[in-house]
Amino acid sequence: MQNLSGKVVFVTGGSRGIGAAIAKRLAAEGAQVAITYVNAVQKADEVVSAIEANGGRAIALQADNQDEAAISAAVDEAARVLGKIDILVNNAGVFDVAPINDLTIDKFDRTMDINVRAVFVAVKSALLHMPEGGRIITIGSNLAKHVPWPGFSLYSMSKSALIGMTLGLARDLGDRSITANIIHPGPTNTDMNPADGQMSDAQRGLMAIPHYSQPEDTAGLIAWLAGPEARVVTGAEFTVDSGVNA
Repeated sequence: MQNLSGKVVFVTGGSRGIGAAIAKRLAAEGAQVAITYVNAVQKADEVVSAIEANGGRAIALQADNQDEAAISAAVDEAARVLGKIDILVNNAGVFDVAPINDLTIDKFDRTMDINVRAVFVAVKSALLHMPEGGRIITIGSNLAKHVPWPGFSLYSMSKSALIGMTLGLARDLGDRSITANIIHPGPTNTDMNPADGQMSDAQRGLMAIPHYSQPEDTAGLIAWLAGPEARVVTGAEFTVDSGVNA
């Protein structure tokens, strides 16, 4: 079943990891997909090629999430080429971990610019092209709700801010039947946090189900939130973390 036939999806940070899995899954559901990347042009092209090989349509656009103009331009270009933006998936983010005494204002600005400010900019830009009944789905983190180790104060703060933004968007956009929801992935097998990495056993020790999530697990939930069955689900949080936060 292709629940997203006729829809256009814009995924920030869609060249690898969870973002790439989201792009491929929503394309498999029938959507046309635009993804952004910063430097990984080869990986972005691979995602586009994989979607096209399965009969879908996709484009890749370069956009640094620290650059407001670049984000807005990428959204506008996607809407120009594909006709509109039905679904925005705010996936791009950075993970800067250090004790508070080692964090600098520059690191604070970079994290907040990419993890929070860029989401605000992407939402504002996408809403100019989003019809009634659209979807805004943001990738948070289980570390926004529970911090098991030191060093996460900046990252957790940035992801916690997205919860408040999501709740506000749900209220702001309800009269247009646009939903806003946030997903909190936990340990996920990507190149940033591989299931066989140095900290993987420690992370498994926190899990109720001692298995790393796969990017496709989060992508599957997003496919449901983007589809017709979730039309009245808004202002909600969903955690995909093998029970770390249980």
